[in-house]
Amino acid sequence: MPTGSNGRPSNSTGAKSAKAIKAAAGKKKPAGAAGKGIGPKRQIPWLTIGAVVVVVGLIGLIAWNLVPKYQTKAEAEKYTPSETNQDPSLAIDGVVKVDYPAALHVQSTQRVAYDQSPPFGGPHDAVWATCTGVVYPNPIRTENAVHSLEHGAVWITYNPDKVDQAGIDTLAAKVDGQQYTLMSPYPGLDTAVSVQSWGHQLKVDSPDDERIGQFITALRLNQYTYPEVGASCSTIPGSYDPDNPPPFDSSPLPPDAVQMDGAGLTPDSSEMPAAAVPTP
Repeated sequence: MPTGSNGRPSNSTGAKSAKAIKAAAGKKKPAGAAGKGIGPKRQIPWLTIGAVVVVVGLIGLIAWNLVPKYQTKAEAEKYTPSETNQDPSLAIDGVVKVDYPAALHVQSTQRVAYDQSPPFGGPHDAVWATCTGVVYPNPIRTENAVHSLEHGAVWITYNPDKVDQAGIDTLAAKVDGQQYTLMSPYPGLDTAVSVQSWGHQLKVDSPDDERIGQFITALRLNQYTYPEVGASCSTIPGSYDPDNPPPFDSSPLPPDAVQMDGAGLTPDSSEMPAAAVPTP
């Protein structure tokens, strides 16, 4: 190591080191120049993003709830009778429509040679089957049920050999407590389900068929399609007991069965009120 004249180590090396450190320090960029051209680190707006996600989610939830309701409403309106669409059932695939004369009454001991099975018009008993949303567990006399149709009711029938309990429950939910409807088993029915209103019928293979609901919407109390607008569906005390109704008769028709033209019957004027003429 070099020494000075006084024998101490020379400071030239230390001086050089100090100069080198200073020079290196001089080459460092000013603090203000640090990161020039890159800019400060950008913060992610998590709160804003979260708020947007919540709003979008709410919009989606509202749409998820409202769209089906709108579609259901639009579907209901499509099959709701009006002055300009008096018989919406004509748009339902499979509906059969037949014109029948009204107010032709038979006695409780008489039977009618109906042209359809189940029947949905023609001569019928003077007493109607209670049709205030009654689900009859057993088959009922057809002549009483047809009179209910004349009052604006919809009658749901099903083949007990083709519809299981789940299907029966599905159908019952459309009737139970619903005014101007009734439901009963119908032995020998050629399809699983048949739905009737006055002059109209729809046969389907499943209780889940959406056309059943469309039929009910289109024809239950449709003032343009049944004769006795304003007639009651309530029980007639002393004449019809919904807890013990006249039973279904599957025996062969007797020779004196009333024919569909009602020959020999006199129309009951009491069953043909002015209100029977459809009004808006």
